[in-house]
Order: sequence, then structure tokens, then C-alpha cells
Amino acid sequence: MRVKRLLDLIGDTPLLRLDDLIEAEGTSLFAKWEGANPGGSVKDRAASALVADGEQRGLLAPGGEIVEPTSGNTGIGLALVGRAKGYRVNVVLPVGYSEERVRLLRALGAEVELTPSEEGMAGAVRRAEQFAVERGAWLPGQFTNRAVVAVHRETTAREIIACLPARPDAFVCGVGTAGTIVGCALGLREAYPGIAVYAVEPAASPVLSGGGPGSHGIQGIGAGFPPPLYEPGLVDGVVRVTDEEAFRACRELAARYGLLAGPSSGAALTACNKLLKGGFAGMTLVTILPDRGERYLSTGLFSPPA
Repeated sequence: MRVKRLLDLIGDTPLLRLDDLIEAEGTSLFAKWEGANPGGSVKDRAASALVADGEQRGLLAPGGEIVEPTSGNTGIGLALVGRAKGYRVNVVLPVGYSEERVRLLRALGAEVELTPSEEGMAGAVRRAEQFAVERGAWLPGQFTNRAVVAVHRETTAREIIACLPARPDAFVCGVGTAGTIVGCALGLREAYPGIAVYAVEPAASPVLSGGGPGSHGIQGIGAGFPPPLYEPGLVDGVVRVTDEEAFRACRELAARYGLLAGPSSGAALTACNKLLKGGFAGMTLVTILPDRGERYLSTGLFSPPA
């Protein structure tokens, strides 16, 4: 493959078949490996779409400045896109996310500001809004911008449909901003009207299933508040996953397939296993593996518990 720009490598990620990870007989599990994006995560799609949206609406001028609250991956995507297009990128994220994420952001030229961990993502959002006013920077607003939904409906879902050998019974996806699950659900249901959709959230912060916010270790999902883009009417159920369940699935994925994926991938795989051992036994599921695991090495993700 020959490309003129690094940004041309965003999307068209592989669909992996991971049946060996499933404990139920006669089932099929397909996973979209978003770590294959140049910035290492599904958020490259969102970042590219957000910047294109800002340009098209005249909100982002050449040489302009961007600020965004993020758990890290959207910031990395924005830093990558911003560097390629000549924008200055500022990222606000809560203390407590992996050091590798912060280092990646700075290596890509982003300015990083950390907010108190106890304020969670809501605190990072408030600070980014304040920063935008102070500096006259453009705030893409990944938590509310429908461009994030559109890019997954138009690209991620269509890529899944093109690669699947058979009709899936359910789509399983972690929820951060909810752009991925909503966009993919809309796109997949155009091709498969009856497909079930299941959201995945941290058991320690079950805000989508009626619980309260809490601290957890599944970076990338579970922002601690119901994201504005989330559409409960599209979702058939919510699966709760503990930190250790997610981490254990990541270690198993590495051991069986040699693939290092982040904790939100482990959460998605765990949720699939729970569903396939229940009412979806013998059926076909498809999920998203959002990011690479290398950016979590310092967290002990791949170290078995003592």
C-alpha cells in the first residue's frame, strides 16, 4: 500500500476472528482492531472527523488552536491530525491516566494540562471550556459533537459489514463518549435490522445501568456521567465489567494471540464472553478493540496479580 499522507491510514482496520477466547461452544467472535490506526486507537477516526467538521463550518482557521478534554486517545488523535495540518493542540485530562499517554501527547507536540483526579472527566471538560475562552481556542466537543457519531456510522460500521462472513446476532461496545456505539449501531442496523446492541461499562461506575459514578481502572470508558451522545433507545442492555475481569482478558488476548490491547478491549471481550455464555450461546458477536496496550505497560495491566 502506498499513501501520500499519514492521515490516509486512518480507518480500514482489520476484523479479527477470536473464537479461541470464547468459553462457549459453537460461537463466533469478531473484533475490529482499532489499534491498527496510525495513532493507535479508534479515536483517530473521531479526531479526523472533528477537525474536518471544524474546518467545514469555518470554526477552525489555518494555523488555529484546538483544545479538548480527553482521557488521552482523542488527544493523541488530535495531536496527530493537528501536527499534519498545522494546528496547535492542547489537551486537558485528569490525573491518573497512564504516563505513556501523556508522553505520547507531548511527543506529538501537544500541550498537556492535568486536572485533579477527583474531579474526573467532568472537571477536565470544565477546564477545557475555560481554556477555550481564555485562549480563543476551538473546542471540538467530542462528548456532544455529532460528527463523532457520523464517522462511525459511515466508516466503522460499513467496514464491519463488508468484512463479516455472516450476519451477526449482536454488537458489543464500550462507552466513553458513546460516538462509537451509537454510530456503529445506526450503521449496522441499516444492514442487519434485528441486531442486538449491548453497551459495556465499568462495574465500579455503572452510570448507564442506574448506578452512580466511581473510580475504576478501565481507561477509555466510563466517564462517570451519561454522555450526551448516548441513545438508550438503541441499546438492548448494559454489561458491567470489573477492572480485574478486563485486565485478565487483556492478558489472555496477549497470551493466545500475541496482541497487546488496552483495558477497554478487555472489558469488551469480557462482556462478549458473558453474553455468549448466556442467551447468545451458539451465536455470532462483533465488538470493537479500541486501542493498543503498549500505552498501559506502566499500569501493570499485563502483570498477573500477586
